Amino acid sequence: MQPIMTEQYAIATSDDYARIAQIYNEHIESNLTTMVERYYTAADIKNWVDQFNDREQLYVVSIDGQLIGWGIIKRYSDRAGYRYAAETSVFLAEQATGKGIGTRFKQYIINQCRAMNYHHLVAKIFNSNRRSIAYNLALGYEIVGVQKEVGFKNGQWEDICIMRGEYNPYLQKKESLRSMLRSLMR
Repeated sequence: MQPIMTEQYAIATSDDYARIAQIYNEHIESNLTTMVERYYTAADIKNWVDQFNDREQLYVVSIDGQLIGWGIIKRYSDRAGYRYAAETSVFLAEQATGKGIGTRFKQYIINQCRAMNYHHLVAKIFNSNRRSIAYNLALGYEIVGVQKEVGFKNGQWEDICIMRGEYNPYLQKKESLRSMLRSLMR
């Protein structure tokens, strides 16, 4: 019988930055999940976090004390009118993928967004990364559209799928009522 492993979620600390950079570098090297083209260091992650405002946060997920992933809530824009919109991302070490950890961690990130009073969440995904698109769809995101050839990496143009999640309890209740009414009228 295998021991049960429990995931722990926490706000990232400076002790985590080297491992966060290592995981990010795995994704940079894969060419499937980020437009970043240079490798990151712990100092790069520190600089990144130092520039956050009070509505941005970097989180980590660990199992048995081993950091296996990180997630981010970052503002969609620095313009005041976008203050209720955030971009979310989750990156896991390769050995942690395919086990449901990313789904549970992203749900945790979404819940943190709700606590921070975000209304609109955005995910930007390589259009060729069908696995990540399906994962976000399963979490309630919807496809807004595809930006054709918006990115250029490794000598080729990349299309980016823009996804959104809306988290306004009033609107969710309103949509549930609409759905119920539609089904009654059939």
